[in-house]
Amino acid sequence: MGFPPVYDERSRVLILGSFPSVKSREISFYYGNKQNRFWKMICAFFKETIPETVDGKRDFLLRNKIALWDMATACEIEGSADASIKNAQIADLNEIFKSAKIEKILLNGTLAYDLFIQKYAATTIPFVKMPSTSPANPRFDENIWHKELYEIF
Repeated sequence: MGFPPVYDERSRVLILGSFPSVKSREISFYYGNKQNRFWKMICAFFKETIPETVDGKRDFLLRNKIALWDMATACEIEGSADASIKNAQIADLNEIFKSAKIEKILLNGTLAYDLFIQKYAATTIPFVKMPSTSPANPRFDENIWHKELYEIF
């Protein structure tokens, strides 16, 4: 099973990953692998240090109006590899859309994008496929993330 979404009524951007890695599942929170670039990239954008605790990270997200979830809420997976994901249950994003005024959706990697398109291709909220922050992605570009975030913040 994945994690519950992090959001509140002030959230303006929704960042969607695929499914938690082994290290994330060990700490029960998003982007737990210290080699993943997510926290470094997002904290750099807001000129903040990376929070050391799960509560600190949750507070960081909410304070900066970021909603965070994964497109697969449950699946069969081997290790942490997106390529091994089978039988994914796709997240019901309507729970976030009903209470938050999401202005843009950023999809962290190809699988998050592909799962999103399966159910939400017709959404009127702008969405963008982003380069995965995974350490396995050699084409990661922090500037692409920051450009999209600048358009919102």
